[in-house]
Amino acid sequence: MSKRTKFVELKKIFKTLLGENGCLWDRKQTHRSLLPYLREECEELIEAINTKRYENMKEELGDILLQVMFHSQLASKEGKFDIEDVIDSLIKKLKRRHPHVFGKLKVNSAEEIIENWKKIKEKEKNNK
Repeated sequence: MSKRTKFVELKKIFKTLLGENGCLWDRKQTHRSLLPYLREECEELIEAINTKRYENMKEELGDILLQVMFHSQLASKEGKFDIEDVIDSLIKKLKRRHPHVFGKLKVNSAEEIIENWKKIKEKEKNNK
């Protein structure tokens, strides 16, 4: 299987796990019930980064992706959004917050990029 199809396979796995004949434990979970696991996985990733254990980092990033997929699939079942919407939202945000790369803004330093990022983020907050 090519690496490009791995994400498609992952989406199918989550659809199965949370589907009618899926895992009983997974099907009982809610966004709130998953919070301790998300917190734990983030802490474990931080530990792997701090200790420069790249194999652990790879595994912990996978565990965080598991959380993202789980929450996205739960939301999809609720008719709210799915993982494709999450990815689309991230793409739009990255392009919006990097006008020096994807737009015409000229910058001369990393500090200018950070200042501009803060301004864009503040504007986004105010628009919500």
